Amino acid sequence: MNARKDAAIFDGRHVHFIGIGGCGTSGLALMMKSRGATVSGSDQSASDTTNSLRTAGIAVSIGNSPFPLKPEIDLVVYSAAVAADHPELVQAQSMKIETMTYAQALGWAQSGRTGVSIAGTHGKSTTTALLAHLLIEAGLDPSVIVGANCPQLNGGGTRTGSETIPSGLLAGTPGIFVAEACEFNRSFHSHQPTMALINNVEEDHLDVYGSLDEIVKSFRVFAGNLPPEEVGGRLLIGHDGAHRRAVASGLQCAVSTFGWSPTADYKVEYEPSTNATSIWNRNEEMLSWRGRLSGEHNALNSAAAAILATWLGATPSAIKNALESFAGVERRMQYLGACVTDAGANVRVFDDYGHHPTECERTLTALRNAENPRRIICVFQPHQHSRTRFLLEQFAQSFSHADLVIVPPIYFVRDSEIERTLVSSADLVARLNAKGTNARAIDDFAEIGEFLHRHAQDGDLIVVMGAGPVWKIGHDFVKALTQQTNRAASMPPRAAASPNE
Repeated sequence: MNARKDAAIFDGRHVHFIGIGGCGTSGLALMMKSRGATVSGSDQSASDTTNSLRTAGIAVSIGNSPFPLKPEIDLVVYSAAVAADHPELVQAQSMKIETMTYAQALGWAQSGRTGVSIAGTHGKSTTTALLAHLLIEAGLDPSVIVGANCPQLNGGGTRTGSETIPSGLLAGTPGIFVAEACEFNRSFHSHQPTMALINNVEEDHLDVYGSLDEIVKSFRVFAGNLPPEEVGGRLLIGHDGAHRRAVASGLQCAVSTFGWSPTADYKVEYEPSTNATSIWNRNEEMLSWRGRLSGEHNALNSAAAAILATWLGATPSAIKNALESFAGVERRMQYLGACVTDAGANVRVFDDYGHHPTECERTLTALRNAENPRRIICVFQPHQHSRTRFLLEQFAQSFSHADLVIVPPIYFVRDSEIERTLVSSADLVARLNAKGTNARAIDDFAEIGEFLHRHAQDGDLIVVMGAGPVWKIGHDFVKALTQQTNRAASMPPRAAASPNE
């Protein structure tokens, strides 16, 4: 694949997406259409996303037997979920149509733009959406692709912005394109950014990498894609927790660090009780604000976004106002509501995407500090058997801020059937109990909901965590209680008893 380094790379192309209903692929499809391409696509099932694509003028076929590819199609883009024997992919290859993965197409789309790639084991979606919000509020009109829905990005995770930056220090240069850069399967090696962030680097996706050393090497390759400093190449990397020396030493781009350390290029300070955060550069306060996102991890995410926004030309006042108005993305410490159980207990319910030990620990710590609940009940669904097995001891230590952990079956994805037999939710429950955390395994989602109805106590906080379908438990729990409350409120008052009764 030879990407053309100009802004009109999509003009006259007919691009077909396999798996077009995904969060990233749908956004990229819309972006390509807005930049001159004819776009079509297919997906296994209909959704609000595919309906929106059709409304936008993109032809979408649904089902396991998609329409035959048209001869005028000259590029097929396929998502990571598409198998090598997918009939459309096989047909494209037989017709000698150029094919590329979603990650390759995303890198291609960064050509002719000021690309900003957001990488790291944790915090990518929040930081990407937050940076997009800062740039929009600052009038810099970015294009964005983020792997989560954000209410402040028109409820989704994508937008197409200006061809050139409209104002600020970089006015007139190629338009900004902010993209989440996922390290799974080394897909972020296809990115072609001008600037990048590496938030942190930890053990994850060990089914792909095998060791932390290989993960660090992969981030090094990603960072090496940045252009030299003299043409604008810049990397922002965590001072601690990102293996910065191994990742960033000897790069041609400019490298800056951020974090809690006084020796970081950008020092971050955070007060949990007030969410007051500040950034110091060369012993001078660069920015301070009080955000709506709780937790040290979100303070770092916010600081990283603010630094990048500054590099891209946003003014300090615009950044401060946007940081204080950002409400977060869906499934990241998302507040679902307060309700009253059948037993009369007032509870609050949160939903979170956390599926790595560090993410679970940071989310629970932030909720404990910010919400001060009587108890925290955590429903945690492990995501992927290999991740659970590789990180079992880390998971067992990450739930100390929970008073009760309920564990449904591990969400089976990508692993082999053999891997599936090597670990179970019962293994995690046993390790949690051994570490002093009260935990139990419950297999059925409906049964978990019933358990919460029976056992939640006044003042409890319920948080549902995981990257699989476990989110349904929290949403169904709140929905059921809300409907019950509404029904009770709508019932007419009982008439007074007749003396003759």
